[in-house]
Amino acid sequence: MTFSQPLLLRALLALVGSLCLGLFALSGAAAQEPYWADLQPRSALVERGGSLWLNCSTNCPRPERGGLETSLRRNGTQRGLRWLARQLVDIREPEAHPICFFRCARRTLQARGTILTYQRPDRVELELLPTWLPVGENFTLSCRVPGAGPRGSLSVTLLRGAQELSRRRFPGESPRARGAMATFTATARREDHRVNFSCLAELDLRPHGLGLLQNRSTPQELHTFALAPEPPSLAFPRLLEIGTEQLVSCEMDKLFPAQEAHIHLALGSQMLSPRVSLDGDKLKATAAITVKEEGVEGEDEQELTCTVTLGGQNRKAQGNLTVYSFPQPNLTVSEASVREGTFVNVTCEARPGAQVLLDGAPEPPPGEPAWLTLTASEEDDERVFICEALLEVKGEILRRNRSLELQVLYRPRLDEAGCPGNWTWLEGMESTLQCWAPGNPPPVVECVRPEGGPAIPLGLPLPISRDHAGTYQCTASNTVGQTTKDVTVMVEYGPSFGEVDCPGAWTWVKGSDHQFSCEADGNPEPVVLCSRAGNSSHGELLFPHRGSHAGQDPAPGLYYCNATNTHGSASKRVTVSAESPPQMDEAGCPSHQTWLEGARAPMLTCRAQGNPTPRVHCSRDGPERPEKPSVSRADAGTFHCVATNSHGSDTRIVTIGVEYRPLVAELVAMPPGSVKPGGNFTLTCRAEGSPPAQYSWRTPPGAPNIGLSGNNSTLSVAGALGSHGGVYECAATNTHGSHALRITVHVTGPWLWIVVGGVAGGALLLASLGGLTYYLQSTACKKGEYNVQEAESSGEAVCLNGSGAGPGAGGGTGAEAGAEGGGAEVYSIQLTST
Repeated sequence: MTFSQPLLLRALLALVGSLCLGLFALSGAAAQEPYWADLQPRSALVERGGSLWLNCSTNCPRPERGGLETSLRRNGTQRGLRWLARQLVDIREPEAHPICFFRCARRTLQARGTILTYQRPDRVELELLPTWLPVGENFTLSCRVPGAGPRGSLSVTLLRGAQELSRRRFPGESPRARGAMATFTATARREDHRVNFSCLAELDLRPHGLGLLQNRSTPQELHTFALAPEPPSLAFPRLLEIGTEQLVSCEMDKLFPAQEAHIHLALGSQMLSPRVSLDGDKLKATAAITVKEEGVEGEDEQELTCTVTLGGQNRKAQGNLTVYSFPQPNLTVSEASVREGTFVNVTCEARPGAQVLLDGAPEPPPGEPAWLTLTASEEDDERVFICEALLEVKGEILRRNRSLELQVLYRPRLDEAGCPGNWTWLEGMESTLQCWAPGNPPPVVECVRPEGGPAIPLGLPLPISRDHAGTYQCTASNTVGQTTKDVTVMVEYGPSFGEVDCPGAWTWVKGSDHQFSCEADGNPEPVVLCSRAGNSSHGELLFPHRGSHAGQDPAPGLYYCNATNTHGSASKRVTVSAESPPQMDEAGCPSHQTWLEGARAPMLTCRAQGNPTPRVHCSRDGPERPEKPSVSRADAGTFHCVATNSHGSDTRIVTIGVEYRPLVAELVAMPPGSVKPGGNFTLTCRAEGSPPAQYSWRTPPGAPNIGLSGNNSTLSVAGALGSHGGVYECAATNTHGSHALRITVHVTGPWLWIVVGGVAGGALLLASLGGLTYYLQSTACKKGEYNVQEAESSGEAVCLNGSGAGPGAGGGTGAEAGAEGGGAEVYSIQLTST
């Protein structure tokens, strides 16, 4: 084994310290007593009869003599110069004090020791317990442990099973004290029955390093019992008829343990074999007793005894019963089976001394028979005559009787009680047709169905169907006569829905006379109620009785129909869907529709309402025109549109109009050619367009006295001046655009060149002012050249018109020729014609 250096160092330091302390102690002792004697072991505990080695030694260099004094037996000795060892054997004394001595330098050195002996608890004796102890009685447990010791280390425990009842210890006892005894007084309980009691002895030598020595007595089983002082309860009949069997019983309560009790029943010297039962603390014995006729004359008393034994004690009950003989009376009739009107004699008699009674007959004296005479009638059939005999035994009245039935033969009768005339059954149930006819002999009854159909056998259960309903003729007959009766059978059944009378999917056509109906089959006639799913009230449909109809048009959806009669109910889901014939109106199929010339050819817009969704077909009046990709004026016309579904059709006439941008078709002057000064002239403008065009004029600047017609299509001048000469422009405008044409009017005369020169100078000035105005207006209108067709629908087109052109000036936006004249907003823009 290896050790670490610190651990080894600490061990060496501890050893050196111990040696120093030992030398210091020896030096101190040598100062007072230089020599000593020692005995090992100084104190010893040895089992009684055991052995021990004692070692006696001294530090005297040359002791004169030495020895070991003790009264104990020795077996051998070993010696040395300054020691001796001796074995002590068979040590039995409870306590011994050996002395070790040596003689040294004229002094005696001594050392004393103590030897104690112990004895195991080999015998643990528990006094015998009684065989049985009554519950509640005290008993003493006594335990003896002889020889065990020392008693100061001994304890004695009395045990009930594993439960400690009492523990006794002996503290402070002398080491010489041996053996012990312990007692405990207990009360017998039910729980102690068959419980083991024992005694445990323990010698605790653990303080001496020898452990705990235990021993236990032989366990003794205790038997406790409870037996009430009262006798058992005996139940038996006071009288016992010869040849009959009677039960007797004996029971006793408050027994413990009841299962270990014994119970015996005896009748006289005869031991009975009872059946014994146990119920808690109660024990019961039941036996059947029978007395034969042999050996019994008249009335005989016998003793019945019951004995219960438990715990060596007995409880006994006894009683007397009387054995007797009392046979049945005799009952006779002159004839047991007779026809109506026959005389019948009945006689009742019993053993001597008995009183007899017969129904309907006077009471005779004791010991005499009773007589009865009658004329048989139907009411006497199956009449039971009872003969009763009475006998007094031991103050108790005994009764015996005998009965006899009279048979009277009579013709059958079918009445309502035995053969009801009306039967009501439920279909599917198993029912039995009963038709019973009183009569003797018992009549044969048959029921047939004159009109045919399935028959119903009498008295046999049969699954009933509605086909069994009808009238049956029942006939009862026997050897005396015959009778007949009609029987009506009605078959009721619960409601049921069929697809024919209550379809699961029903389609309502709007505007039709066909209304929803739902009928159920059943007997009694069922009440049918239909309501819409999800409606907590009566719903949209309500049918108060079979076959009723909805009072209003039903809303589409899921309906639940329920049929009820006294035999139950039936339900059915009905899906109602609403359909309608086609219908077209202005919203879905406008009667007037407008297309735009040149646009992509559209489809004719015409929709129809209806369910199923209608198919709409539109056809043009007159010859069909070929389809073109764009709209032309030839597309205008009248169309017939027809919407069709499975419930009908609807027709609507649609007029198609084609609109187009205006076109100035004609611009003429009257008179044509030049106009003389002072003369009159008229300009007529004619344009085509849809919608109709609005006319506007552009006139030469400064031209006075210009007149316009009501629609502006005609311009007239009376008294022409030189200023009326120039370019006139007619513009036609509608929502789809505009178009313009120009015409030049010449006013001729001798002063023409003067006028021309003046006009040229004025034109130069106006051109300068126009350039300035154009510059100022450049933020609103762009410079450059414009195509009229491109500018017609744009904001720039506004700038092509003069808003202040002077009297008679028009406000048109487009033209075919360049503008002439000097309006306030006439700019230098070159216009190109289309």
